[in-house]
Amino acid sequence: MNSFMDSLGEKIMPLANKLGQNRYLSVLRDAFMLSFPLTMFGSIIVVINNLPFFSDTTKGTLSSLFGNGQNATMSIMAVFVTFGIGYYLSKSYDVEGIFGGAVSFASFLLLTPFMMTLEDGTEVSGVLSLDRLGAKGMFIGMIAAFLAGEIYCRITKKGWQIKMPDGVPPAVAKSFAALIPAILTLSVFLFINAIVTGLFKTNLHDVIYEVIQKPLVGLGSSLPATLIALFFVQFLWFFGLHGQIIVNSVMDPIWNTLMLENLDAYKAGEKLPHIITKPFMETFTVGLGGSGMTLAVILIMAFVMKKKQYRDIGRLSLAPGIFNVNEPVIFGLPIVLNATILIPWVLAPLIVTVLNYLVMAAGIIPPPTGVSVPWTVPIFFSGMLATNSILGGILQLIDLLLVGLIWYPFLRLLDKEKESAI
Repeated sequence: MNSFMDSLGEKIMPLANKLGQNRYLSVLRDAFMLSFPLTMFGSIIVVINNLPFFSDTTKGTLSSLFGNGQNATMSIMAVFVTFGIGYYLSKSYDVEGIFGGAVSFASFLLLTPFMMTLEDGTEVSGVLSLDRLGAKGMFIGMIAAFLAGEIYCRITKKGWQIKMPDGVPPAVAKSFAALIPAILTLSVFLFINAIVTGLFKTNLHDVIYEVIQKPLVGLGSSLPATLIALFFVQFLWFFGLHGQIIVNSVMDPIWNTLMLENLDAYKAGEKLPHIITKPFMETFTVGLGGSGMTLAVILIMAFVMKKKQYRDIGRLSLAPGIFNVNEPVIFGLPIVLNATILIPWVLAPLIVTVLNYLVMAAGIIPPPTGVSVPWTVPIFFSGMLATNSILGGILQLIDLLLVGLIWYPFLRLLDKEKESAI
């Protein structure tokens, strides 16, 4: 068994390392993290405005007074992501990041229709619809930002710049250095938009949304795709690779888009369209003690297992585990390369996720509203915040019990192995 694991690890780890170090996935991850504090602020406002014990009148009043807290953050998430992509991509090429971010964002706007359709079908020109800067514009924003960033950086690297004398203030010199690359990059996107709107009488937002975003979002919101993603998170962690970071680099654009669509529906008082969203993944997988849902494992180690070594590791891991930080138990038990516990490590999150999906699909537990809950919020509280219902917290406690039942026989086996070895 160990030789098989070693052989598998030798094949998997180079590929996973290469994926984790990929320039574009790293940039995308950092760009989403740039928007994290802002989306947290927007989420807090949404939670406050929609506390379940408030009357509809109170909720309406709070939304009218404080609704811009969400409109200016979560609803325009594509703004921060496109700027972040341009910024971090430029930095990765050792190019001035602030100008790269601004050019990428402006390129995205050049492809964005300044046209709003009213409820009666009337089109108003010169108005930028909020949904173009949020969920609906997420994928075209990412594509435009990456393309604009690449063009801008390549032109800059070729030295097509206006160089100012040494005595010129640095801010002025950097602005002139960015002038030619910025003009050429923005011109490309202006002509692309002119061709699409002039010849095909449409806009790239709608084309990308229908051809790329909707199919990908539909796939990402499915239970099979979610289980595959979770399997790879667990599988990579088993070999000591941070599976959460690697897999989320690929899946976060989809899960965040699903989150924003749920939030829009929740604010409008409509049925939530998705169960699988970023808050679902954070709250009902990571929110149970970190990757692999290990809070139950820590509790069993700390208070049930007999051997002092395991009890000590469990108790040392308890405080971080409550806040969903589980590296102490992953490397202390250890879970990494421990063939004895490979089965529960991989299987428990998959079983719990299926349960959560089914009870939400059946309407027994409300799905996450689209509010972004920090992954460090402890169990029960994070479930309540994510679903705006105490039932979400109760479901997490049921999940905790189920994970413990799955893990217990394997932990007892470890306990006995250690006993026989002493």
